Amino acid sequence: MTQYVMALDQGTTSSRTLIFDDTGRVVAQAAEVLPNYYPRSGWVEQRPAEIWHTQRTTIEAALNRAGLAPGDVAALGITNQRETTVAWNRETGEAVGDAIVWQDRRTADFCAQLKGEGFEEVVQRKTGLVIDPYFSASKMHWILEASAEIRALADKGRLAFGTVDAWLIWQLTGGRAHATDATNASRTMLYNIFEHRWDDELLGRLGVPASALPRVRDSSGVIAETAPEVFGAAVPIAGVAGDQHAALFGQACFEPGMAKNTYGTGCFMLINTGSQAIRSTHGLLTTIAWQMGGRQTYALEGAVFMAGAVVQWLRDGLGLFAAAEETDAMARAVEDSAGVYLVPAFVGLGAPHWDPYARGAILGLTRDIGKNHLVRAALESIAYQSHDVLRCMERDTGLSLKTLRVDGGAAANDFLCQFQADLLGRTVSRPRLLETTAMGAAFLAGLATGVWADTAAIEALWAEERSFQPQRAQEDVRRQLHHWGRAVERAKGWMQAD
Repeated sequence: MTQYVMALDQGTTSSRTLIFDDTGRVVAQAAEVLPNYYPRSGWVEQRPAEIWHTQRTTIEAALNRAGLAPGDVAALGITNQRETTVAWNRETGEAVGDAIVWQDRRTADFCAQLKGEGFEEVVQRKTGLVIDPYFSASKMHWILEASAEIRALADKGRLAFGTVDAWLIWQLTGGRAHATDATNASRTMLYNIFEHRWDDELLGRLGVPASALPRVRDSSGVIAETAPEVFGAAVPIAGVAGDQHAALFGQACFEPGMAKNTYGTGCFMLINTGSQAIRSTHGLLTTIAWQMGGRQTYALEGAVFMAGAVVQWLRDGLGLFAAAEETDAMARAVEDSAGVYLVPAFVGLGAPHWDPYARGAILGLTRDIGKNHLVRAALESIAYQSHDVLRCMERDTGLSLKTLRVDGGAAANDFLCQFQADLLGRTVSRPRLLETTAMGAAFLAGLATGVWADTAAIEALWAEERSFQPQRAQEDVRRQLHHWGRAVERAKGWMQAD
């Protein structure tokens, strides 16, 4: 009999549910837009009730489209936007305030204070991360400092903190399980990725009580079962991973040295480093790729905050086109960007710069610049940022990558993939199925429940749709990269006081 695995893909701008059969085919899927709110400059919030409502709606829609009952699902996997932080009351199950999204910059000054204390060395040594508003810890600190009522809940042991996966697990189990997996825990800036525990020193400095945090479990393994009164049946929740870790798994990057780049709201490149946790000296993050049977596979990551989101801004903010699919032809309609460089530092710069005070900039404008030039510059900015990350990755690992596997919505853009290959001087490989994040969650869940026997069976399901080979002269590439670097330097530190 055919077996089915459901993957919940809860992202920054949408909640999605996909149902896969045991051949890796998408049987049905459904999506709902998730609103983001911007109450102040640099603040980004979501409403936890809307996260759950949109996710639950897509679960029901996907089942209906597949013609399946909840009990027909062999296992459920969850993948999620990382670092976004939710707080809720353990007794009522209700969120206390809005979720603080990973892009939020409100804790920049507090992070600068921690750096001034020399605390970054402690953070890097224990978590593999840098101190930045990006991560969950400073968000939890802010929540506790901003509300006496929430602090009182924490003091009474009634507060629950979690990343989005933990919030969904709580909802799916009717409040019976407060759990996360090792990949999501590794992104909080509170989890010791070498000792595999919430770290007392980090918790103490950030003022976060251990009682508020979820239990950390394997990425592939049965964490809990869905509550029949919520889901319609008791189905094992058997795979959980942050979106970028799930994409690495979905791209079948199982061997050390294999790398993927996901072009989503942000842009995230990960390279599998196996059982070795490589400490970066070039502004990258050491993170847990996944955990199975209590054993960790590690990765190096470069996190770029604005990728597909800059295309969304050009569409929704400036109205330059009606659909993102138009950008490929628009970029090709001009010979080049005519010297225009767009630095999409709308919420600061991530790897390798880590500058929360940087802001977006467009440089090189002249009167003959049109919307096609801006669109091309925007797409090029995604590739430039990815190039900078890959070069740092190669320096840290000593490896020279031959192929970069790509996925995410913007990876469907042929212009972007070709420009990326030209900048890197490497082959860019696009899979037949771009839904690798959801597929990774499904694979992790199916692996734990016997739908797939091992990673070799999963690897056999991966297939390339197209590869892009470098075509540009390297002298031309070096010139463009030089000007890109100049543009980035001009965007840095913009919001710092004079």
